[in-house]
Amino acid sequence: MDAVKALLEAQPLFTLFLTVSLGYIVGELSIKGVSLGSGAVLFVGLAIGGFAPKAGPPALVGTLGLLLFLYGIGIQYGGQFFAGLTSAKGLKANAAAALGVVGAGFVSLALIPLFGVKLDESLGMFAGSGTSTATLQAIIAAMHGDGAAVGYSVAYPFGVAGPILFLYILGAVLNAKIEAPQERAIEMAEICLRNRDVIGQRMSELKTRLPAGVAIAALRREHHNQLPADDLILQADDVLLATATDPALLREAETLIGELQPGRISSHREDLDYIRVFASSRAVVGLALGDVRFPEGVECSIVQLRRGDADMLPGPGQILEFGDRVGLLVNRAHVKAMRKLFGDSIKGTAELSFISIGIGAALGLLAGMIPLPIPGTGKLTLGLAALLLVALYLGKIRRSGPFVWTMPLSANLVLRNFGLTIFLAQVGIASGPKFFATISVTGASFLLYGVVILLALVLITALCCLWVFKLPFDTTVGVISGATGNPAILAFGNRVAPTDQPDLGYAMIFPSMTIAKILFAQIAVALAGG
Repeated sequence: MDAVKALLEAQPLFTLFLTVSLGYIVGELSIKGVSLGSGAVLFVGLAIGGFAPKAGPPALVGTLGLLLFLYGIGIQYGGQFFAGLTSAKGLKANAAAALGVVGAGFVSLALIPLFGVKLDESLGMFAGSGTSTATLQAIIAAMHGDGAAVGYSVAYPFGVAGPILFLYILGAVLNAKIEAPQERAIEMAEICLRNRDVIGQRMSELKTRLPAGVAIAALRREHHNQLPADDLILQADDVLLATATDPALLREAETLIGELQPGRISSHREDLDYIRVFASSRAVVGLALGDVRFPEGVECSIVQLRRGDADMLPGPGQILEFGDRVGLLVNRAHVKAMRKLFGDSIKGTAELSFISIGIGAALGLLAGMIPLPIPGTGKLTLGLAALLLVALYLGKIRRSGPFVWTMPLSANLVLRNFGLTIFLAQVGIASGPKFFATISVTGASFLLYGVVILLALVLITALCCLWVFKLPFDTTVGVISGATGNPAILAFGNRVAPTDQPDLGYAMIFPSMTIAKILFAQIAVALAGG
């Protein structure tokens, strides 16, 4: 065993990737349908760190991993985050999480008079239960001691494992059965105009009468297919090509327009043909579909947008991203020009602008260094929380002149999952020695205190979400993940509720709750005269 220990401590990079591989092996183990997934990397890291105390990679490795994860989350969900801040749902979610964070903070302070716990230790347990490294750093800077690190190291593993177990129990108690959403595909219907109320109207008038989610992609008249100009006057026996992602909506459109006549448009491609291209050119990526300018003399209609595994009905405000597959109706003579405009390279599904990533991350790190004055408590810096805020803003604006801030969904997932895994492995290995040393001194008392603080955080947040603000279960999963903070909790939350709501809830909550935790700790230290 001494030889193994010596190897691990002499080769920290080998130890890091060994931890990753073993963590994912453990994470795949399922007990009654529940598994830890990537969260198991942290616990394997704690075990390896306890066995080989000097095996930990530099802290910068973990910081880099966390940076990649936060930047990827921000870029993907920036628009939803800022929309959530102004929506009733987003305000409720932030209020529920804030009540949970403040409640957990007061429970941690109550340990001081009740059980004689020191202020820095109690606040360290508060930071560990909320898995907020930024809060720990703020406490250490304010109190100039390592007591906060002790409390943090004990509470942190429970801050990760506890919410995972809580979400599993909550789903079982509520009997929440959330199925992964079915893949949406564009459906088409060729409908011959028979309704006298529609004949003679302009195309723009018909579009206002169609069910929301239905679009007219083409029209056939006098043996020719053409694009549906808004000022076109509809005539009897025109054949309209209607598209939607919901077949029921197409049936409603058929009732309004006339009767189905399949093949009337699709079997004739001499005027308009359907092609699908990859969006990989910087001339179009980052632009709204309504702002895309086709080459002079080219008439074209965008009828389909596929991103990842989902089809979307294109609208003028839809922003193009690298790797999007775009369905076009265009004359065959103009196919080459349209492929050139969009780029049409499969490499776009994995292309990253390292210039944009470098500038975006640098701006976020710079913002995190800026000291913010807080009346009565001094100054604080936001650290990586500021990087997430910057990434969220860049994800919202999508593009600034020549800089395209977005990245393909597939590349984003790889980048942030790799970052998450590296972060968990490094933190686990580095925290292992202090974790086991603290447990040997304090026994079970600090463990129990950490559990109580965590329970206050998750219970208050869940009660406010589900019963006070009446939020859906999958949104509640995201809010709890964001309030507790650790990405591993979000990874498990996506298993419990396999929709996009946990990710959106996490993105709405995590930045504001990170700031709330820092503020609570610094205000508590200032009021205590620490």
